[in-house]
Amino acid sequence: MDERRTKPDSNDTHGGFLRLGGGCGVRLGALDFSFVRGSGPGGQHVNKTSTKAQLRVLFSEILGLDEAGFARLRGIAGSLAVGEGADEALLISDHSTRSQADNREACLTRLKTVVSMAAKKPKVRKKTKPTRGSKERRLDAKKREGEKKKDRGWRE
Repeated sequence: MDERRTKPDSNDTHGGFLRLGGGCGVRLGALDFSFVRGSGPGGQHVNKTSTKAQLRVLFSEILGLDEAGFARLRGIAGSLAVGEGADEALLISDHSTRSQADNREACLTRLKTVVSMAAKKPKVRKKTKPTRGSKERRLDAKKREGEKKKDRGWRE
């Protein structure tokens, strides 16, 4: 299998660090890109070129997430999460275009989306009591419906 490895060159990099959103980031050295031959239609081009991008990032290399964030990441990532324990990683692949660079950027975009979604804490629902007026309106509506049904039937 023809495979080449490169490092990303994104606008969100700063001092060897890639910002993922939600206060999270990852070292550029932790991003493991490989390029393999894609599958599907494409004729000779797909058979000769290695344009399918695969990005592998260890969970332990993602900075800025707490334990609850990693739990959310596992749930959001689903089948993208591979391995267990210290070897647990995100494996993201893309072969939507014929360009290696575009597929690499698509992988980075998907990584940013997944991690920023996991970094966002879900809002906690606050229970509220129904107001007195809403209780009265509900009971009045129930009485009206009951009266309507009572008037429908046969009476002997």
